[in-house]
Amino acid sequence: MELSHDEVRRIAELAKLDLTDAEVVLFAGQLSHVLDYFQKLQQVDTSHIPPTASVLPLKNVFREDVAGAPLTPEQVVANAAYAVENQFLVEDVFGE
Repeated sequence: MELSHDEVRRIAELAKLDLTDAEVVLFAGQLSHVLDYFQKLQQVDTSHIPPTASVLPLKNVFREDVAGAPLTPEQVVANAAYAVENQFLVEDVFGE
């Protein structure tokens, strides 16, 4: 399947790309090759293969939710840039 330069420009417009004429020529060839490959893939008989949502086994990667000892107020603000009386000190957002 050979894409025309106008089709490449339309695809570029949809993707919000500003292509030069040289890029349009280059991408017309490259995109045409990609579409040819997809046409070859369409010819492969996959009727005997069940639908697959994922090739990886399902696995829960989360740890058990176990309550631990809480941090002390001193530990909470230990790495804060500025803290006063165990509270975070931040600059004014709206000014004075």
